[in-house]
Parts: sequence; C-alpha cells; structure tokens
Amino acid sequence: MRERGSRVVIIGAGLVGSTFAYALMINGIASEIILIDRNEERLEGEVMDLNHGISFVRPTLVRAGDYEDCKDADIIVICAGANQKPGETRIDLLGRNTEIFRSIIDRIKASGTEAIILVATNPVDIMTYVTYKLSGYEPSRVIGSGTVLDSARFRYLISSHCRVDPSNVHAYIIGEHGDTEVPVWSMANIAGLRFSEYCPVCGKNCGPFPKDDIVNEVKNAAYRIIKGKGATYYAIGLALVHIVESILRDEYSVLTVSSLLNGEYGLHDVCLSLPSIVARRGVIKKVPVELSPDEEAGLLHSANVLKEFQRQLKI
Repeated sequence: MRERGSRVVIIGAGLVGSTFAYALMINGIASEIILIDRNEERLEGEVMDLNHGISFVRPTLVRAGDYEDCKDADIIVICAGANQKPGETRIDLLGRNTEIFRSIIDRIKASGTEAIILVATNPVDIMTYVTYKLSGYEPSRVIGSGTVLDSARFRYLISSHCRVDPSNVHAYIIGEHGDTEVPVWSMANIAGLRFSEYCPVCGKNCGPFPKDDIVNEVKNAAYRIIKGKGATYYAIGLALVHIVESILRDEYSVLTVSSLLNGEYGLHDVCLSLPSIVARRGVIKKVPVELSPDEEAGLLHSANVLKEFQRQLKI
C-alpha cells in the first residue's frame, strides 16, 4: 500500500511536465508519480527514461496513467497546453489554452477527485481562473504557480548583485506572472535589513542600487530563455516541486502562488499572486502585506489588465 499523501498526477509530459516529474523523483516526496499525455509515444519514452534512474533515488513508482488516476491523487499538476513561441506574450496563449483546458477539467471532474489542483500552464493567472470557473471547486483547492518563479529570479538577481546567498534575500514579486508583475521593494531585505540599511554597511561602494535593471531582467527572463533555447523548464520544474512539497508535508509555507482574490486590496474575482500560506488544504490564507502606494497601484493595474482578458472568456 502506498503512503498516504504521496500520489501526484502530472497532466502534460512536455518539457515542463517531464522536468517537473524528474525533479520530483529526485526530491523523493512523492511515492507515486503518474504522467498523463495525449502523445502516447512521448509519454512512454518519458516514463521509461525516468524509471531507468529509479535505482539512484528513493523508491518511487513512476508510470503512465489516465484521468481515472486523478480520483485518488493528492495533487494534480496541469502542465499541458500550447507552447509559448518566441516573441509571443503569455496573454497571446489565452485562447488556445482555454480550449485545451475545457477538455482537461471535464475529465478531472469526472474522476470525482478531491485533490488540490496546481496549474503551471501559461498565462498561469488566467488559466488558474479558468480552472476555478470550469471546475466549480473551492478557491483554496485551485492554485497557480504564480510568481513563485519570478520571486526566485528576483532574489537571485539581488543576491548576485550583493554577493550574498539567495536564501538570505527576502523579496517578493506579486500580481500577474507576466508583464504587469509588481516587485515589492518596500519589504525586500537581506538578513532582515532593508536596502536603505544594508547598502551603507555593505562595503561594495557600487553606487545607487540598480532597481530598474533588476526588475527589467526579471520581467524579460522568460523571453530571453525562450529565444535562447526554445522554452523554460528547469527553474519552473523546481518551483513546482517547492509548492508540492509544501502541500504534501503540510508545511504552511509562505509562497507567492496565484489564487482567487476575495476582497484583498479591494480586488475580487481575479486570480493573482500574493504571499500566501500554503499547506495540505491548499491556500490557507493570504498574508496581509503592507504595500507602498505605488506597489498597491501596480497591483490594481495588474488585476485590471487580467480582468479585461477574463471578460473575453466564454466560460
């Protein structure tokens, strides 16, 4: 018998789904990893390749499956969808991926699952909203990967500039996972010191902190990676493992996942990323972060942009 709380179903065995499965297998948190994909030949190849490495990791069952396997899943991670092309924004993907999701969500619902649904497909905030609307599930059960990766990029770039370990940098990107995302500089700190306190004692004497350069690099990171290698998958695969681990282990981690807003900052009926407590039941609550006026205005703009696209959806 499998250990309770360890079955993860991955829908979509493309670059993101298979990389996530690989990272999850290495992590060892899931006792059973089930991949679903309509391309049976690719699915078979990915499962074979993963299983050939099983002897190097903790015991894990990796297999191909179908939507009936969703019934007993603890988490269902949706990675399926059309690929983002060079020069194409995440919003451009909206129409194509909404139609793909109609079929996926119907089949997930038919399984009778009580799993947490984690969405990784772009544009992730809108696809999280689409999943919530089509599924009818409780908002806490429907989560998008949101700006977990953006926040990691943000921390990495700050740490690289300041030459400190990224784990000692605490900074969030909130709002849309995309062009209107909002860096929360007002709370960013290194080892508890805000930049106004840290920079004078840093000793690098590098001049004004390059905030604009760092933010632009975060926003353009995906476009640069896609131009260079066709897709992003390593970092998002690890980000998904981090989210899944928090859920399966009931860690109550604070993560900038995307979920439905219900009055936070005066916003309703839109999925955006805010620092949220994530545990076994999904999103437990949003952390009430005090934003600067500019940051709050940026969050409102981000929500309005996504709501405009949501109005075009026929769901």
